[in-house]
Amino acid sequence: MLRDMAAVIRMLRILTFSTLYPNAVFPHHGIFVETRLRKLVETGRVEARVVAPSPWFPGGLPDWAPFHGAYAPYACIPAHETRHGLDIVHPRYLLIPKVGMTLAPFALAATAERAMRAAQRAGFDFDLIDAHYFYPDGVAAAIVARRLQKPLTITARGSDITEIALFPLQRRLIYWAAGQAAGVITVCQALKDEMLRQAEATGGLAPEKVHVLRNGVDLERFRPADPAEAQARLGVEGPVLLSVGHLIPRKGHDLVIRALADLDGFTLLIVGLGPERANLERLAASLGVAQRVRFCGAVDQAELRIYYSAATMLVLASDREGWPNVLLESMACGTPVVATRVWGSPEVVGAPAAGILVPQRDAPSIAGAIRALHQALPDRVSTRAYAEKFSWDATSEGQIALFSRILGR
Repeated sequence: MLRDMAAVIRMLRILTFSTLYPNAVFPHHGIFVETRLRKLVETGRVEARVVAPSPWFPGGLPDWAPFHGAYAPYACIPAHETRHGLDIVHPRYLLIPKVGMTLAPFALAATAERAMRAAQRAGFDFDLIDAHYFYPDGVAAAIVARRLQKPLTITARGSDITEIALFPLQRRLIYWAAGQAAGVITVCQALKDEMLRQAEATGGLAPEKVHVLRNGVDLERFRPADPAEAQARLGVEGPVLLSVGHLIPRKGHDLVIRALADLDGFTLLIVGLGPERANLERLAASLGVAQRVRFCGAVDQAELRIYYSAATMLVLASDREGWPNVLLESMACGTPVVATRVWGSPEVVGAPAAGILVPQRDAPSIAGAIRALHQALPDRVSTRAYAEKFSWDATSEGQIALFSRILGR
């Protein structure tokens, strides 16, 4: 009897698996995966370990020399680290440039299986594998889950479904993995709808197997600062636009710069790193707005609240987003948003206090939305109150309920 009771009350043991996880070298990489797990563990009902592999390829071959620069930082990721009290291992997996996309799930599975078996030998006999991002991570996790005879959940996060699943081979592997999983999680309803549509060509996916558990926002980390003090700290004044994200084409920073050229008196702060910086700087110069655009580089999560608080509004001009965390982070700091109407964004921007959705993804439409929001800015207290509806509590409870059903608890 006592043994049965102990089995019931024992904490759920999950093994989180994802290449999208922060580390000492890339502290902002996949921060949303870490935050979801951290909030889940804080409930006191889940024990977790993390396997977060990092890519590797053998150096020294002349033909691969152009790739050394991009991959060099990954070699500096520690094999083991602890973040927020969670044990994390970073085993290396072979990723060969140019052909890695096809082979990655299988190389990743071999590495993952060794790491997970090592965790079991060390005394952490996990109940369930919780994988994030469907390709290659989810496919690799499905291979290992079959070998270890462990139940599996996979979370779809955005580009794994909206981009990678457009390739025929990758789509077949993604929906094979979804079929193997005991449960599938999407971060917004739009992704669930798209998965069900895509799956029709591969034999279908039971709707009841797919659960929408949106990302929340860390309301303690992202909280309002005094706007005037924040602007003084950053050396800006007047109406300020903020654009946050990797400097890559799909984030649409170029569209915000083009919109700025049609907006007198506004300053634009761009937070992020990426290969498009030089192109964006040239664009700003060609449009005559270089003096009103500041490239801020990477900003620590703890410091981001100052940027959000200094901004009059955040502008997100992406062409695709699963669940855009930056929107909620901005709102939690009391700053409304202008966002393109793509994927999960309409599920985030759902009231006037949140901001405005752009009807079309082009510079004139973005400029028009910025003017409209600036003329009728919501009260910052109301914007913060709207964001408070998106705490992590409901997501954590949803995960626990799903894991418990899968495990028959």
